[in-house]
Amino acid sequence: MKRFIMAIFLLALLAHSSQSLRAQTITLRLGHVGFPGSLFAITTDEYAKRANAALAGKVDIKVFHSSQLGSDEQMMRGIKVGAPEMFLPSTVMSTAEQKFGVFEMPYIIVSRAHMKKVVESKQVQGALFDGLPAKGMRILGVWENGFRHITNNVRPIVKPADLKGIKLRVPGGVWRVKMFKDYGANPSPMPLAEVYSALQSGVMDAQENPFPQIASAKFQEVQKFLSLSGHVYTPAYLVVGEEAWAKLPKDVQGTLSKIAWDMGDFARSEGERLDKELMSKLVPPMKVNEVDKEAFIKGSATVYQEFGKEIPGGSDLIKLVQSLR
Repeated sequence: MKRFIMAIFLLALLAHSSQSLRAQTITLRLGHVGFPGSLFAITTDEYAKRANAALAGKVDIKVFHSSQLGSDEQMMRGIKVGAPEMFLPSTVMSTAEQKFGVFEMPYIIVSRAHMKKVVESKQVQGALFDGLPAKGMRILGVWENGFRHITNNVRPIVKPADLKGIKLRVPGGVWRVKMFKDYGANPSPMPLAEVYSALQSGVMDAQENPFPQIASAKFQEVQKFLSLSGHVYTPAYLVVGEEAWAKLPKDVQGTLSKIAWDMGDFARSEGERLDKELMSKLVPPMKVNEVDKEAFIKGSATVYQEFGKEIPGGSDLIKLVQSLR
């Protein structure tokens, strides 16, 4: 009888200890708009795996894909009040800090090796990252969304003039809109979760995204033409809310930061791998064509000039990024 009572006591003690451990574990929600199979999904899942293993019992990162926690714009607002604690934006970062619009300049990033140099530049980090904590957020790592290409249902796009009159979905952020207006298109921002149905119904004729986003969103099912423009390379940023960050122990902050920064090479490597592998899933059903990049570069002069004039330090930032090629 005494042994039975002792066993019951030990089981109760173990259950209480387990509950106490769970109560002490900090849950961090990490949201993104990418679909399963996208580079966003691959990188966030890998980050959560690495961080949860390194911080077992201290932190549990839970990933929410496919805009489950809201659009980029909704998460950008929510991050400041801890809803969610973390998210992975791309183009929309220019709405938090205008200087991130430098990555919206067409063909400014020429390769992933170039991007690595840019993101590791202390001058670039200072210009882009230092002011974010005062705005309620900080960047832990710079990952990848990728080189963007145009798909549409009207015609192959070879020169900017071929975009005239085409209704084109773009992500949030003013510079992509300006760029495509200069090319002659009719660009409209729209949440990624709504794009498939907009293309299917004809509300939009076209969209532009990297291969992993195109394939994971299945845009090839509702688009006829893929034009290999590579017009913009978009980074992705692991962002954490400053309020949530301040509540974390210093050792946890250090581990989360290190893993996030180290993930940059993994993200760029995965992006390169997917670019090579996904073409066979996209073509067919879409018909593929090369573009006249010189014509697109020539047609991009105005957006560079506007960025240099409108953004304090914009011209110097453009020159800095270009100098690292």
